[in-house]
Amino acid sequence: MIDVEKCRITHYPAEVLGKEALPVEKIDDNIRRLVEKMTEIMLKNKGVGLAGPQVGVPLRIFIISLDSSRECARVYINPTVTPAGELDAIDEGCLSVPGVRTKIRRYKKCTVTATDLDGNEFSEEGEGLHARVLQHEYDHINGLTIVNRMGSTARIAHRKQLKKLKENHKKDAK
Repeated sequence: MIDVEKCRITHYPAEVLGKEALPVEKIDDNIRRLVEKMTEIMLKNKGVGLAGPQVGVPLRIFIISLDSSRECARVYINPTVTPAGELDAIDEGCLSVPGVRTKIRRYKKCTVTATDLDGNEFSEEGEGLHARVLQHEYDHINGLTIVNRMGSTARIAHRKQLKKLKENHKKDAK
């Protein structure tokens, strides 16, 4: 049982962000409440996507709303993302790594297969920003953040902010 009221944005280097998430076994009212809470958190923070681990829940679930609206929010449960096409390096940020924007190489296209809140499996193609957000959120449920994807130059450029996030994490853990 997930305590939805305790869901908050988890920041790098929180342990939950570095581990592969577990499959959602059953879509029930608890999962529906989680999705509602995740949508609220994403919209409040002006994000376009949010994964379970980012709110401290180690489950293979994420939501996306490319225009940051509740109406366009889509849920992806137990997704698989298959990238295609060419790679592109574009500036990317992450709600779990605040204060860091850096170029991340991702595929320009991808296909996602997932389950919706009604238990129906669906597939869709993503291109451009849609493909980028799908790959970004898929990384989260596989235990990766943009910190894992950034090059050494970006790590050096953002070392102060990353150090600050690590120090804040240590303080919060006490």
